[in-house]
Amino acid sequence: MADPRGFLKVTERELPKKRPVPVRILDWREIGEPGDSAVLKRQAGRCMDCGVPFCHQGCPLGNLIPEWNDLTWRSEGRAASDRLHATNNFPELTGRLCPAPCESSCVLGINQPAVTIKAIEQSIADQALANGWIEPHPPARLTGKTVAVVGSGPAGLAAAQQLTRAGHTVAVYERDDRIGGLLRYGIPDFKLEKHVIDARLAQMQAEGTRFRAGVQIGRDISWEELSQRFDAVVVATGAPVARELPIPGRELDGVHLAMDYLVQQNRAVAGTHPSNQITASGKHVVVLGGGDTGSDCIGTAHRQGALSVTNLAIGIQPPAERPEHQPWPVHPTLFEVQTSHEEGGDREYLASTVEFRANASGEVRALLIAETEIVDGTRRPKAGTEREIPADLVLLAMGFTGADAGIGEALQLAFERGLPQRRDDFSTDRPGVFVAGDAGRGASLIVWAIAEGRAAAAAVDAYLEGSSELPAPVRATDRSFAA
Repeated sequence: MADPRGFLKVTERELPKKRPVPVRILDWREIGEPGDSAVLKRQAGRCMDCGVPFCHQGCPLGNLIPEWNDLTWRSEGRAASDRLHATNNFPELTGRLCPAPCESSCVLGINQPAVTIKAIEQSIADQALANGWIEPHPPARLTGKTVAVVGSGPAGLAAAQQLTRAGHTVAVYERDDRIGGLLRYGIPDFKLEKHVIDARLAQMQAEGTRFRAGVQIGRDISWEELSQRFDAVVVATGAPVARELPIPGRELDGVHLAMDYLVQQNRAVAGTHPSNQITASGKHVVVLGGGDTGSDCIGTAHRQGALSVTNLAIGIQPPAERPEHQPWPVHPTLFEVQTSHEEGGDREYLASTVEFRANASGEVRALLIAETEIVDGTRRPKAGTEREIPADLVLLAMGFTGADAGIGEALQLAFERGLPQRRDDFSTDRPGVFVAGDAGRGASLIVWAIAEGRAAAAAVDAYLEGSSELPAPVRATDRSFAA
C-alpha cells in the first residue's frame, strides 16, 4: 500500500494550481497548471488501501485506484500508467472531464477530505503522454470480421479501440470534419486542448482503427447499407437532442441552443471560423441551465468579452455539505463552483423564465423571469414575482432529451423515452446492431460512456466470435454505481 501513515500525517487536500483568472480568460488554453510531483506524491500517500475500497464502487470502469495511488507514491510512473490503462482507455480525458464520483466514495472522505484521485489520475496520464508511453497495441491476429462504429465520442472510441485490439477490422464514422465528437467540438479548449485527443487518435490509427470523418450515416450512407456492409454496427451517436424552452419569444434573434454556440467557438479555435458566429462580445449574456454545459457557456462568454454573464437555474440551490439522504458513499448533489464560475458572473436559483422580450429590430433585449414555486411536485413561475433582466444573448443549456429518432426509424429500433431500447448486453432487436454510451443511456458522465463502450465491445466480440475475453465493466441496465 501507499504510506501506511500517510492519511494520518497529511490531512489536507491539495489540488494542482490553476492559472490566475485575469490571465486565463485572455486565451483558450487549459486553465490548469502542471501538478507538483511532491504534492501529488503526498496526496497519493493519503490513500488508505482500504480492505474494501469503495472508490471502486464509485467508478463504473472499476479503476484500480489504490494500486496506482501506491505506484504514484513510489514514483513508479510507468507502472502506474500501465495499471491505469488496464481499466480505462482514455484516462487523460476522465482526469480532465469526469466529476470524480470515485472521490465521493473514498473511505477517507468519511471524516477527512477525500484523496485527490482525479488530479492523480490526470498526472499519471499526462506523464504517460509526455514520456511516449502511449504505445500502439495492434492485434496479434485478424478475425476477418468487420465492425462499424458510428460516432467518435468517448463511447465510440472506447468500443473501437477494444474491438480493434481483439482483431476485428473497425471503421469509425463521424459526421463532423474531425474525429472526436463532443470531445472535439463540444468541450471548450480551456477544459480540454485538442492535442490531447490527437495523441490518442494517433495510437488508435497505429493499432489499425480506421477513421472516416465527414461522413453522416443516414445521409451519405444509409443505415441499412451500413448494416449490410459490416458484420456488426455499434451506434454511439450520443444524445444530441437538446431540451427546448417553448415560451413566447423563443424565435427571437439572439436566443440560441448552447451547443450551437459552443461548437462554433471550438471551430474558431481550431482555425475554421464560422460565418455569422454567435458571440458574447460586448453583450449581456444569460445562460439558462446550471449544469456542465451551462458552465462551459459561461467560460466561453467571459473569453469572448461579455459585458455581463448571468446564470439562471429553475431549481433549488444544492447544499454545500453532503445531505442526509445522500450519505457516503453515494455521489451527492452539491453546490459546485466550477472554474467558469470563478471567473465572474451572477448565479440565481429558483428562477423561472416566462418570456423573451424583443427590441424594435426583433432581437432579444430582456428576459421576463419570476421566482419558481413548487406545487404538487411541479415547478412553475410564482405569480406576482415577475421582473425583467437585460439580455442581448440567451443560451439554452437545459440538458438533452435523447438520441436522434431517425436512427430508430432507419433500423426499425423501438424507442422509449427518447432512446433506442437495448438488452443488458447492449444488443437491439436488429441482429448485429448494438447501442453504447449516451445514445442508449441518455446524457451522462464521460466515465459511463467509456465503460459502456468497453462493455459493448465485449458483447460485439462475443456476437462475432461466440465468446469474448474483453472486459465488460457494466451492463446496459446497470444503475448501481454512484453516478
